[in-house]
Amino acid sequence: MNRFKTSKFKNTTPKIGKKDGWISNVRAGSFTSQGNHIKSSTRLVAFNTDQAGGGMLGLTSVEPGSDGRWTVTVIPCHSDLITDLDFSPFDDNLLATCSADETVKLWRVCEPEQEQPGGAEVTLCPGEGRLELVAFHPTSSGLLAVGSTKTVQLWDTSRQQSALAVLEPHGDQLQSLSWKQDGSLLASSCKDKKLRVFDPRAQLTPVQSAQGLQSNKDSRILWVKDSDHILTTGFDQMRGREVRLWDSRKLGSSLGSANLGTSNG
Repeated sequence: MNRFKTSKFKNTTPKIGKKDGWISNVRAGSFTSQGNHIKSSTRLVAFNTDQAGGGMLGLTSVEPGSDGRWTVTVIPCHSDLITDLDFSPFDDNLLATCSADETVKLWRVCEPEQEQPGGAEVTLCPGEGRLELVAFHPTSSGLLAVGSTKTVQLWDTSRQQSALAVLEPHGDQLQSLSWKQDGSLLASSCKDKKLRVFDPRAQLTPVQSAQGLQSNKDSRILWVKDSDHILTTGFDQMRGREVRLWDSRKLGSSLGSANLGTSNG
């Protein structure tokens, strides 16, 4: 008897929405950064746009207007490329952006039909050069993780003068950050092919670390909901798309992996 239960999603295939449900008037950017180029709250969608060299942010709503169409507005946010963005889990209208201009900004955005803010509510200057990643803490309002090339800083947005903590530097380019759902741990992936798990309340060095995916192509890390498990996605040595599952309490080796096909990149 097979001790592994067959997943009910084994043969699931994506269903593409009808064309009248597409947001078609979006000019997304094609810039290179480690962060997200699109993010959504329950009400709004923000995305990087290719206007004005990358310092502009596009904004639209999740649902169309009464005429069945989506309004898209553009907001000037930074003087250089927006490298990452994240909505607050406590406020659908509070958006954090970080940029190659070395700043993090918090914006109180409105519905796209309304007048958008003329400036940021908060501006942080971590002082670590180009910033790549920003992530709101899932359970503590106003707490941000900010990633530069090799360093992660934790900031309280109500205390704008200096970081709460600076975690031990990574060995190479930081590629992704992810908070555990209860906010107790922060995981990272890096170009040095290592996974790290930090408990920022206890120490600035990793509480767990391990060799991750062995390709130096970009990788992403994500906590599995309501568990101690971590998913990493990236590429294997043969350029195949790979997903691995890890137990954050014992990162010595992965629990399993799956190959999702070969990349043409």
